[in-house]
Amino acid sequence: MTTARFNLRRRAVALVTAAAASLGGSALLLAPVAGTASSHREAPAIAADPLADNTDTYAFVSPDDADNVTLIANWLPFQEPAGGPNFYYFDPEARYYIHVDNDGDAKPDISYRWTFKSDYKTTGTFLYNTGPVNSLDDDTLNFTQTYTLDAIKGDKTKTLVSDAKVAPSYVGDASMPNYAALRDEAIVGIKGEGRTFAGQADDPFFLDLRVFDLLYGGDLSETGTDTLNGFNVQSVALEVPSKHLTRKKDPVIGVWSTTERRSSNVVNADGTREASGDFVQVSRLGNPLVNEVVIPLELKDAFNSLEPENDASVAAAVDRVNDPELPKLIEQIYGIPAPKTPRDDLFAVFLTGIEGLNKPKGEVTPAEMLRLNTSIEPTDDPDRLGVLAKDTAGFPNGRRLEDDVVDIALQAVEGAVRTGELVEALATGDGVDVNDVAFGDSFPYLALPHSGSMTAGAGAASSAPSGGIDAGGGGTAAGNPRGVLANGGGPANQQQGLPVLPASLAVLGVALGAAGLVSMRRSRSAS
Repeated sequence: MTTARFNLRRRAVALVTAAAASLGGSALLLAPVAGTASSHREAPAIAADPLADNTDTYAFVSPDDADNVTLIANWLPFQEPAGGPNFYYFDPEARYYIHVDNDGDAKPDISYRWTFKSDYKTTGTFLYNTGPVNSLDDDTLNFTQTYTLDAIKGDKTKTLVSDAKVAPSYVGDASMPNYAALRDEAIVGIKGEGRTFAGQADDPFFLDLRVFDLLYGGDLSETGTDTLNGFNVQSVALEVPSKHLTRKKDPVIGVWSTTERRSSNVVNADGTREASGDFVQVSRLGNPLVNEVVIPLELKDAFNSLEPENDASVAAAVDRVNDPELPKLIEQIYGIPAPKTPRDDLFAVFLTGIEGLNKPKGEVTPAEMLRLNTSIEPTDDPDRLGVLAKDTAGFPNGRRLEDDVVDIALQAVEGAVRTGELVEALATGDGVDVNDVAFGDSFPYLALPHSGSMTAGAGAASSAPSGGIDAGGGGTAAGNPRGVLANGGGPANQQQGLPVLPASLAVLGVALGAAGLVSMRRSRSAS
């Protein structure tokens, strides 16, 4: 029995490799899945472990300093801002990573590891804070977290910061009258290495997923709203000189994030937990939408434990990329001609990098991860469609916060990378072109989290914080210099979530429907 189970899991890992290699080539999965959005609750096991759940990974040349690269990874999706009394935190029993491959072999050459500690000043109260909090050192902040950041290169580990303070959950305006100042306090300099941040932030992913309401209301009236508006995530951000990430004369790096837990966890009768055994990978995130859109339910957990160096271990993966199924389905249902095969364009986008843009020099091991050419300087006027709009500083060359990866991915599947021209029938995409809150012009660039004081709940337009440079690092004080769509809408928070269709169907439905081809998710269902 043990051998049979082992063989079954090994086969699952092999199959998931093939599936992971075929983003844009997978059949639409109509069975219920427990996932929504880029990689929010995308697999059964991780849906039950939100503190370890990767949501999105970003890698881009810093817009205010072209000599630096910013790496961002988010966890714990669908945070209702008023979700007290315990609110949100990083798990001290987990290890959070951002990995960098700088030689194209799909193995981490540098791994940045965040580990956290939690502390209560008193457990004699139910309150997260016992009065207004104006500083991270205030006695009124009852629950606090600190972290250690290590840089791992081979068998050598260097501690970059220790006992660094985590920005707390934004309990509300009475409790935290100047949250932006608290965020600024949580930005920590690293001698010779850049700076780091850990704490709560607005969820930067944006799209409309009301496809489930009879295809956007049955008459395409329900489009153009960011249904992820109003929710927060836990974020880590790291700004590093690019010279510390690249190797020799190759400016291209691969980036992905993971979470590790100990292999055994025991819950005692008194509710305490004990963890033992080796640390094992339980979540993984490189390119957006891969595990949710591509991987079928039975293989999702296996993919989360798979290391990128094994992604190309199944020969069938190449066939799935070169002859994908999704464009054929689009042609069959909507009449948009499928691009001719073989699809070497998709293979490059998702597995090796694009020649002349972000493909590493020398031999490259095909693997699913973000690939960033650090020599391409940022633009003062970023285009949401990135490379497809001739803005080579954007996705799929790394991923910026403002990149509209849903519209980009749909265009790529329909051949825009190969032709260099956008598919006009899909030009409107899902109608959500920007985030609900402005991103910042300085590190960590993430928008401030939504306040627990908001009265309408997550998903409502009134929830957006003013956020700001003057109001604190990472947001925009006023106006909309980097592009923001102040849309409302979005479903009420649903803690466990309901079975839903995969995001690929949502993206497909909204884009084609908005194009007038009437027929036929990242549902901001709350966690």
